[in-house]
Amino acid sequence: MNKAANNLFFENVSIIDIAEEGKGVGKADDFVLFVDKAVPGDVADVQVYRRKKNFGEAKITQLKKASDFRTGAFCEHFGTCGGCKWQHMTYDAQLKFKQKTVEGALGHLAKIDVSGMLPIAPSPADRYYRNKLEFTFSNKRWLNDGENRTDETPDMDALGFHIPGRFDKILDVQHCYLQADPSNDLRNRIRDYAKQQGMSFYNLKHHEGALRNLIIRTSSTGELMVIVVFAYTTQEQIDGLMGFIDQTFPQITSLLYIVNQKKNDTIFDQEVVAWRGPEYIYEEMIDGNGKTVRFRIGPKSFYQTNSIQALKLYQITRDFAGFKGDELVYDLYTGAGTIANFIAGQVKEIVGVEYVPSAIEDAKINSQINNITNTKFYAGDMKDVLNADFVAQHGKPDVIITDPPRAGMHPDVVARLMEIGAEKIVYVSCNPATQARDLVVLKEKYDVAKIQPVDMFPHTQHVENVVLLVIS
Repeated sequence: MNKAANNLFFENVSIIDIAEEGKGVGKADDFVLFVDKAVPGDVADVQVYRRKKNFGEAKITQLKKASDFRTGAFCEHFGTCGGCKWQHMTYDAQLKFKQKTVEGALGHLAKIDVSGMLPIAPSPADRYYRNKLEFTFSNKRWLNDGENRTDETPDMDALGFHIPGRFDKILDVQHCYLQADPSNDLRNRIRDYAKQQGMSFYNLKHHEGALRNLIIRTSSTGELMVIVVFAYTTQEQIDGLMGFIDQTFPQITSLLYIVNQKKNDTIFDQEVVAWRGPEYIYEEMIDGNGKTVRFRIGPKSFYQTNSIQALKLYQITRDFAGFKGDELVYDLYTGAGTIANFIAGQVKEIVGVEYVPSAIEDAKINSQINNITNTKFYAGDMKDVLNADFVAQHGKPDVIITDPPRAGMHPDVVARLMEIGAEKIVYVSCNPATQARDLVVLKEKYDVAKIQPVDMFPHTQHVENVVLLVIS
């Protein structure tokens, strides 16, 4: 260990694990190091750039020995963008460490036997797998090392992603491997047109500028939605850009725009204007009965961003529940009712609950367009809606499906599940750590019968996990 530039410097650090946030983990005596872009099996010299009492965050200064799990990143923006933190790791290794993440959370935090845990379901595609991306216009482009540092008037306009930890800096993305064509062509052509026309890009600090966001949604049916979010602009500028997009990309199914002059980027309370086509596109899935279920997706709708793996996730959820056909099912945190409508043909009735009212309206529409009549949907805070009166009104469920946000379930909701005492609970989680926290309570009344991780987001540290709980 040496001191360098008032920071700690360590030589020949062996990377032994991977942390939840995707950094490599090493140790120097009892001092834990979280190392950017390090892979288990690496040996490296590292420089600490942020020090806490018992650990430090560090970066590699020299890679002494490369791990067998290490591979070359395929994206020119890797390491700056922050979106795909694991491109430098083979996909097989990513799956291995995601499996280990779930094992660690459920085994160590919840003290659950994970010896029978099923292997993680890999994503069939590890590139171009997302059906939605949101880009930001900014007049404060992120400058790479040495770039434009001496120019008097550098081109500072950008259309791309936020730099991690820098809300006001945007990486100008040339090619992104997350969303299929024509996503890259759309973004680049729109940026070029805006620059040629002298349109102002948004200033995130001072809240000024004409162009704010670009949202692109695709679907497995081949439909395409493009939403341009303007800020301080004129109708002439709107007409010019929207006309250009319309003419250049005739394959767009739904071309929309929004004028958002709020201090934040959320569009849920903003008016949507249809330039061409309807304000929605469709996604499709084949349910367990071989029936095609259609989902209508609007500019504000929630839908799993990996369409292929969403189907796999819902199939696992359905199979874990083992429906016979006569069940009453509660679908908690139902979102736009995707799981509810997917399983509707195999159960007696489904009652869905969701916090966001607009999502519940989407859920109802999705039932209507599929002629599904055995679903009921309610909007409200889960801990307030799911009470004794609600259960008395709708009946005690045979199966509860719960798919909460990353924070997991509110303690009052977990307590309510214990009181209800459904025969089975299928717990779908995007955060194994909070899932484990909830399972600590639930396992007092339930046995963990099955565990199945699912990889929804290749090249990231995120992992989905499905747990089947059966009443003891």
